[in-house]
Amino acid sequence: MCKFFVMLSLLLFCFSNETKAEEILIWDDCVKEAKQNNPDLISAEEKLNQAKAGKAIARSKYLPRISGGMSERRSETDTRDRTDTYSYDITGRQLLFDGFKTSYDIASATENVKSAQYSYEVTSSNVRLRLRTAFVRLLAAQDLLNITKDIAGRRNKNVKLVKLRYEAGRENKGALLTTQADLFQAEFEVARAGRNIDLAQMRLTVELGRTQLTPIIAKGDFEIKHSKREKPDLERLSETNPFLHELIAKKEAARLGLKSAKADFFPEIYANTSAGRTDSDWPPRRDEWSAGVSLSFPIFEGGSRIAEVSRNKAAFNQTLANERSGRDGVILTLEETWKELQDRIDEIEVRQKFLEAGMERAKIAQAKYSTGLISFDNWTIIEDDLVKAEKYFLDAQAAALIAEANWIQAKGEMLDD
Repeated sequence: MCKFFVMLSLLLFCFSNETKAEEILIWDDCVKEAKQNNPDLISAEEKLNQAKAGKAIARSKYLPRISGGMSERRSETDTRDRTDTYSYDITGRQLLFDGFKTSYDIASATENVKSAQYSYEVTSSNVRLRLRTAFVRLLAAQDLLNITKDIAGRRNKNVKLVKLRYEAGRENKGALLTTQADLFQAEFEVARAGRNIDLAQMRLTVELGRTQLTPIIAKGDFEIKHSKREKPDLERLSETNPFLHELIAKKEAARLGLKSAKADFFPEIYANTSAGRTDSDWPPRRDEWSAGVSLSFPIFEGGSRIAEVSRNKAAFNQTLANERSGRDGVILTLEETWKELQDRIDEIEVRQKFLEAGMERAKIAQAKYSTGLISFDNWTIIEDDLVKAEKYFLDAQAAALIAEANWIQAKGEMLDD
């Protein structure tokens, strides 16, 4: 009975591990999970929240400042006369004029919110590229494992065929050793393909935002969705890129920051009021209040305000240069990625033709070699060409999907898209 329960437990454990090892994810599953768990997206979202809070802080300067206070004072003279004073009050302070500095600060904070929003979209676009690349590489690694297993099986059959001919005296020992070496290499490539799957799973796990490595099976195909061959208007596409919008928002924020620094030279005017009670006994009963207007004007602060204007002017000029560079870079990236996608689509067709030809040649060569119509050297060349054609075709399919992902990222499309 004890052995029975031990065996049952082992079976259940193995079954649970097998179930866990066969977690199947399609592309949409990966997108949904990454949107929730990817740390880069979480960081970008928190950066956006900080910008929104910064805007609220800037806006708060327009609102009145109200505070309350309570005090107890005791004084004593040389004649040892002691006086106690108790008081409490509420004071209010309202900004009336500051040279429109607060208005510029609020407008600059608004642009910072836009910049953070576009930064989030850029991050989402970059995460989509990395996620898609990891997903495609796992797809390719899975297919490569199947291909290498097929190749190893074919190499094993070739060894048996050549061994029969060698034992019959119709083939030399070098040919037998060559086929055995080919089989050894094929088995090595099967093992390497298995390790590649582990690495691809790790990459996908990281992009999904998981904290632990979990075996994943990617389910999908190598179909190219963006297969239009007509070249789009790259200039128009660049205008919708969130990276460029982020640079524009940063430029506007810097321009308004410069205006805010210049407005710091104007006086600040506040309306002040207070109301409370004071007395020598607690609770105080004598009412007192005050109201007035205060003005403060900078006279000399060691040149800090002039330096602040110079710094903000330099920052604004920097954002102008960044925008121009970014615009040129976006258009160039669009041109490069579109060209790469078209090349990869064409390469798939070329590699498919070579694969079809290689399969047909290998089938014919196998039959001819079995009957002694072609030499071993010619036969192995055809066999090696087929192996290369299978791998090249898979590489071309994966490269095309990654090129498509780069094209999508160059356009600024996000996970939500």
